[in-house]
Parts: sequence; C-alpha cells; structure tokens
Amino acid sequence: MTADNMHPFDPDEAIRRLRQAVRHLPAPSMFQLRDRGFATLFQQTVACMISVRTYEEVSLPASIRLFEVAATPESVLGLSADQIDALISPATFHERKAAQILTIARVTVEQFGSALPCDEAVLLSLPGIGPKCTALALGIACHEDRLPVDIHVHRVANRWGVVRTNTPEQTQIALEQVFPSASWLELNERLVPFGKSICTRLRPVCSTCLLLDMCQQTGVRNPR
Repeated sequence: MTADNMHPFDPDEAIRRLRQAVRHLPAPSMFQLRDRGFATLFQQTVACMISVRTYEEVSLPASIRLFEVAATPESVLGLSADQIDALISPATFHERKAAQILTIARVTVEQFGSALPCDEAVLLSLPGIGPKCTALALGIACHEDRLPVDIHVHRVANRWGVVRTNTPEQTQIALEQVFPSASWLELNERLVPFGKSICTRLRPVCSTCLLLDMCQQTGVRNPR
C-alpha cells in the first residue's frame, strides 16, 4: 500500500472493519467468561490475574474449573490453597496465584461485604492485579469506559501509525485521544484476536487485511 493509496485513519470505520475481520475468531478469555455468566467484578479480577503470563488456552479453562467449584468469594474461602492450586494448574505461577486468590476473596468478604467496589484504587491494591487487569475488570464487570492495552493492542496501534509509543501504558493514553470512549473496551475485544491471528508479530497477513488502506505498516517486515 503506497502513501498515495492510503485513506485517512477513521476510528469508527476501523472498529467496523475489526468486527468483520475477527468475526470467526475466539474472543479474549475475559469476554468469553462474561458470556458464560462469570461477569462479577470478583470473577473478572481473579480470572484476569490467573491469565497473567499464561496463554489463554490454559488460563480460560483454569478459570472455568475454579468458578464451577467456587464462583463467589465466600465459596473460594471454603477451599484450601492446595485445592485452588489444583484447579488453576497449569497456569503460570499457579501456586502463588492460588494464595493471591485466597487473599482477594478474604479482602472482598471482610472489607467489602462480599462485593468488590468498582474502584480502581481498590483493585490495584489487590495482590497480582495491575493496570491492565484493573481496566478489563472495570470495563467488563462495571460497564465503565476503559481501554485495556496488552502487547497485541500496543503492536497493532503502532503499526497503524495512529500512535508512536514505547509501552502499553503510553499506548493506552494515546489511543484514548484517537478513539471515542464508548469504543474503548470493544477495541480491546477486537484487537486482541486481530493481533494474535492477523496482525501477528512476525509476518502479519497484510495482503488480505481489511484495514490495509488505513495502515501505515510501521515497522512491518516481510508481510504475507
């Protein structure tokens, strides 16, 4: 795609094309859990923590196994760390995460009457919960306008050329100036599978990409 053939980047059109591009691809695990009925703030927070540094193919079934046994903080407290560990294995750092899940459940019950508040500072104070998980949980469970940025969102946005950033945290701030807030959460929902299967780290599939005429292909080498 040459500069002469490129169209100006249109955020609304980009979202429409992303929907089409990923329509047959699995949604990210947090959204799949939501659609399965695991949409409380406690469940979303715990599931996101389980997913940290773990492939979704591992973390999603691990979260489902846990919630099918204990879906509330009270029921989690009825389990031992070893029982939780067995349920969420083979997620990365599963032993440590099992202890963190117990702590989150205890804090939820003892400090917040069994329901975590939709409060960013509270979530960030929980063990194992960082900015991306906080944004995802608040966006999905609390219906807040949040823009969670992982490595896929960061990579694609920079390839588009709509941002010039070095970290996911910088990308989040920059993208919030480009896309309307109502589309922030959906942007994550669509861009994660898009980045995994189409705009891949190595040899992205540019030849059939629905967004090619809006993409500057920054840093792309040897596309398919």
